[in-house]
Amino acid sequence: MNKQTHVSSRNYNTFQIDVSIHELYTLSSKLDFEQVPALIHEGYKILGGGSNILMSSDVKVPVFHVRNKGIEIVLEKEEYVLASIGAGENWHDVVMWAIDHDYGGIENLSLIPGNAGTAPIQNIGAYGVEIKDVLHSLKAFKVSDGLEYSFHNSECQFAYRDSIFKNVLKGKFIISEIILQLTKAGHHRINTSYGAIQSKLKEKAVVNPGISDVSEAVIEIRTAKLPDPSRIGNAGSFFKNPVIPVKQFEKLKLSYSDMPHYPVDDDFVKLPAGWLIDQCGWKGKIIGNTGTYKNQALVLVNHGGASGREILELSEKIMKSVYDTYNIHLEREVNVWF
Repeated sequence: MNKQTHVSSRNYNTFQIDVSIHELYTLSSKLDFEQVPALIHEGYKILGGGSNILMSSDVKVPVFHVRNKGIEIVLEKEEYVLASIGAGENWHDVVMWAIDHDYGGIENLSLIPGNAGTAPIQNIGAYGVEIKDVLHSLKAFKVSDGLEYSFHNSECQFAYRDSIFKNVLKGKFIISEIILQLTKAGHHRINTSYGAIQSKLKEKAVVNPGISDVSEAVIEIRTAKLPDPSRIGNAGSFFKNPVIPVKQFEKLKLSYSDMPHYPVDDDFVKLPAGWLIDQCGWKGKIIGNTGTYKNQALVLVNHGGASGREILELSEKIMKSVYDTYNIHLEREVNVWF
């Protein structure tokens, strides 16, 4: 296992926050995962692609960087395949691999930053698809004993941007491998339910879209709406879209008739957090070295030299603003390292 000390965090998080990581261990093999318990004394952090974290200060506990790679078909049926993906694989690279091999199910999740192993933790999702829709199972090492365990989809307790690994088992396991069930040619279930995808396909004159068409549409939409982390530090969507009771929404509609919403079930609706933040006047606002992105208020950015504490304080101001205006609590999607 490779160990580095007093490492700058700048290249390990998409916010480009520069703090000191006192101990950084790279997990590249099964043996590395098994050795983790012996290295933990008081606390630790698990690092994937660094696309969903905000480091607010120097990290003084051991950080375990998951870097194991590999993609392998472990089972093939007439309608689908089961693909084993190393947790350290870049997620978008996995999507591109699937499309290159004409395997469907994750094309709507194109260009989502981060690694494969962190995808189930927050149940990544976009444009009508979530990782729970294709995840067959996963393998993870228990931090306390270094043993490998398997979790079937039904055991992961998936919910909107949530899973058992963000709650009951938070920090207790390190995911090492995910197994995806992907459709084969002739059995794809194309999902173009979101209006943005429909509009983009119409613009491109695509009548009968395939998985590559959907992926290309999603990439174009995301590229136009979201900043490139290599050019401007960010972690994508900073807040979750709030889910509120229908009765609360109906009351809000009396004052805000143009408020967009998406039904969850008979009792709840989901509101776009970006719209709420935009309506409060935050879109494109710059405060010091940080601010919100000019094309998407849901994205907080580092304009250069911002500290994690600055971005955290900005998020708190936005949360207060939305609550004061709409009586709605926003919840951070990004994981803050204190």
